[in-house]
Amino acid sequence: MEKFLDVISDEMKRAFLAAGYDGGLGKVTPSNRPDLCEYQCNGAMAGAKQYKKAPIMIAQDVVKALEGSAVFSEVSAVNPGFLNLKLQEGFVKEYLARMGKEEKFGLEKPERPKKIMIDYGGPNVAKPLHVGHLRSAIIGESVKRIARYVGHEVIGDIHLGDWGLQMGLIITELQERRPELVYFDGDFEGEYPEEAPFTIAQLEEIYPTASGKSKSDAAYKEKAMDATFKLQSGVRGYRALWKHIMEVSLADLKRNYHNLNVEFDLWKGESDVHDLIPAMVEEMKKGGHAYISEGALVVDVKEETDTKEIPPCMILKSDGASLYNTTDLATIKDRMENIGPDEIIYVVDKRQELYFEQVFRCARKTGLVRPETGLKFLGFGTMNGKDGKPFKTREGGVMRLSSLIEEINEEMYRKIMSQESRSMPEEEAKETAKVVALSALKYGDLSNQASKDYIFDIDRFTSSEGDTGPYILYTIARIKSILAKYKEMGGRLSDAALQPADSGAEKDLMLELAGFNAMMEGAYEEAAPHKVCAYIYGLANAFNHFYHETKILTEENQVKRDGWIALLVMTRDVLETCIDVLGFSAPERM
Repeated sequence: MEKFLDVISDEMKRAFLAAGYDGGLGKVTPSNRPDLCEYQCNGAMAGAKQYKKAPIMIAQDVVKALEGSAVFSEVSAVNPGFLNLKLQEGFVKEYLARMGKEEKFGLEKPERPKKIMIDYGGPNVAKPLHVGHLRSAIIGESVKRIARYVGHEVIGDIHLGDWGLQMGLIITELQERRPELVYFDGDFEGEYPEEAPFTIAQLEEIYPTASGKSKSDAAYKEKAMDATFKLQSGVRGYRALWKHIMEVSLADLKRNYHNLNVEFDLWKGESDVHDLIPAMVEEMKKGGHAYISEGALVVDVKEETDTKEIPPCMILKSDGASLYNTTDLATIKDRMENIGPDEIIYVVDKRQELYFEQVFRCARKTGLVRPETGLKFLGFGTMNGKDGKPFKTREGGVMRLSSLIEEINEEMYRKIMSQESRSMPEEEAKETAKVVALSALKYGDLSNQASKDYIFDIDRFTSSEGDTGPYILYTIARIKSILAKYKEMGGRLSDAALQPADSGAEKDLMLELAGFNAMMEGAYEEAAPHKVCAYIYGLANAFNHFYHETKILTEENQVKRDGWIALLVMTRDVLETCIDVLGFSAPERM
């Protein structure tokens, strides 16, 4: 169905035409002075030059044309030519009633649904997830869910770092510690053990140890590079060890991402495209795109319109080794050939923008993507501590993501248990704390524009007041509590029907609900979860204002009471839809 603001604008455009003016002047916007009116139109100001007429005279003509309007209850021309607008309560009610009957509240399906790939997550295997992995995971998950809700086919790929030097380092350190393992016996021809010779805890200790040694011991690093080469060349024992590393790491990664309510459709990594690289490189050479520069194979990606230097995209190093660029380009090739997306979105640290600009240009220049394929970089800022610097542990180290989740769970549990009115059993309180803590963590991040840095403040994020996840969930819990009591009183939610607003607070709530479709479309088009957060904060505020002004369940007029109940049902449903696309849920009570 048509968006609310478009319906209002259409009425205004008809009035401009009826008054003898260009209908295009009738664009309506929300009022920047809500104390004076609900909406406004500045078309008379824009038309003054075109019609050589004072804007206030044009505005007055339009006011006359709107007499008896079924949309506007008040239209006033204000000097020097503004049109101040208030809506008919019946019109607003009818629009919401239609929304309530439509699938997805009347959100229009895209004319041509896209197939979209979202590349997010990007962890290296054999390493624990840390707080630096948080933003990519939860921003990417939300962008994926928003695009799906709007009606597109969306595929999320984690794009694992699973094929580089870190594998060689792990294998080298393991060989030094346990040279007797059958994987290092070049003459062994039997079946390798099914169980890994290490746990995830041991693996997470092996890698940093090996990495530290390689920085101070050139011979050790040489061994690790040789082990990497052997792995990538297909040495049986090394491939078997790599398989163990992957199995142990993936089980741990999936558990951690599950705790964040983040799900990937594909668990592919650099290793999946390793065998595609030689043919891709040859194609780039034959096409005249790749050439040798200072020993390395590169592709020029600069353009005449560039205002800053864009270096060539390096495809192979002087020793013939591939780079991240090579793997990312091969991944694009693989995605285009096997999935054929209309758009690929990369959710990555904003400091990698130049790198991805090089990769995107190279992919286009070498024909890896169709001319119409979208390649989009969604860069995010850093999560900082209260000192304004990247978030660290109290000891100054990088905090594990699991530790951060545990810390915010404990803080939320402490707050729930400290409530004077608490009647919740301890086990339920623990489960509720996890749900609310996840809302605090995700909303605290997603409510900021992705590209901006933000301060991680556990006290503010877990507060039940203000612009926070718990505040949104408390609002939903309050609505659910009222609806439960209504049913206990014998009311049937299915029988409740909306009524025209009886107060300013009720109308404000209705107007917030009416903006849902435009908000969701905007959040998709701009890949902007923060727009969803801003919307539900405004909606929660409007509901709580209405709630504090209205005695809902004790209202004696049954039609009026049922109308309010219908309004609460829609508010609950819209809020729950929005938190779902943000990647968290609401408990039944708090």
